[in-house]
Amino acid sequence: MTAADQVVSHTIQDIAALAGVSVGTVSNVLNRPELVAQRTRQRVQEVIDQVGFIRNGSARQLRAGTSRAVGVIVLDLANPFFTEVARGIEDRLAEDGYVLILCSSDESPEKEARHLRLLLEQSVLGLLVTTADRSLDRLALARRRGRPVVLLDRTSPDGTMCSAAVDDVRGGELAVAHLLSRGHRRIGFVNGPTTIPQCADRRDGARKAVRDLGLSPAEALIEVTNPTLNADGGEAALDVLLADARPPTAVFCVNDITALGVLRGLLRRGLSVPGDMALVGYDDVEFAGLMTTPLTSVRQPKYQLGRAAADLLLAEAAAGPDHRHDQLLFQPELVVRESSAG
Repeated sequence: MTAADQVVSHTIQDIAALAGVSVGTVSNVLNRPELVAQRTRQRVQEVIDQVGFIRNGSARQLRAGTSRAVGVIVLDLANPFFTEVARGIEDRLAEDGYVLILCSSDESPEKEARHLRLLLEQSVLGLLVTTADRSLDRLALARRRGRPVVLLDRTSPDGTMCSAAVDDVRGGELAVAHLLSRGHRRIGFVNGPTTIPQCADRRDGARKAVRDLGLSPAEALIEVTNPTLNADGGEAALDVLLADARPPTAVFCVNDITALGVLRGLLRRGLSVPGDMALVGYDDVEFAGLMTTPLTSVRQPKYQLGRAAADLLLAEAAAGPDHRHDQLLFQPELVVRESSAG
């Protein structure tokens, strides 16, 4: 092994000796640089860069009681919606020198609880959570430990936590009102478990659009509930809709991944979109506009949602017990494309 291949572990004392300053000065450069004169700070930083010094994060974490990481739990990492939300979170955290630990509950409350315990064991600064059901009880442990918790992509029912969400009732209303305006009076609604707040809210919005037109939701909407929000579930739901005695002429899906499955099923059966069946999704993920038949979808400000949630968490962590909780509610937008324009 050559000298170049050897890994040398430098201490903070080594950096101080090489830079000709005290250990306290190096510590301030690392943790409170504003206290150090610019010229001294630059000299210490040059030594740090030359020797490749990396501070002992584990020891620092033990002293401070928290790490430079934020825990994030979402419903499904396979869904591009959450990928874009995570990008917004990551970019905002990086601005303040934090990283995210990203976990997927796969829509399972039990898996969500396991992730929560593991993240708390890592002494994360705080948590951003899209809960797998309506219960917030699992978050109580984190709050008792003094860790801020921000609800991500869902609202706080009693205002006792910060939240960053999108108005999903309005989003469901926009989707179904659009299909009604195109003359459809029998609309399939491919939904997920209504224990997930977003699914329940989008259903409420769909029903509101129907009632606002003086129609009966029981007549105008055929709802199929899937245990999972993926493409296979969408195609399975299509089988149910087409088997109905009065099949729909349009389908609204609770997310774009599900809509992709419905579209796949229609094409396999030789049915055209929108000629035989109009189709609307939700989220407006990147592939929605790139499909062979571009998908009409309810757009959520995904990246902005992630940034805003991270901003809330950092603000709460900095404020401590005097923090006042904020609830941010973004508005969705309907993006009309070929899948429903026929």
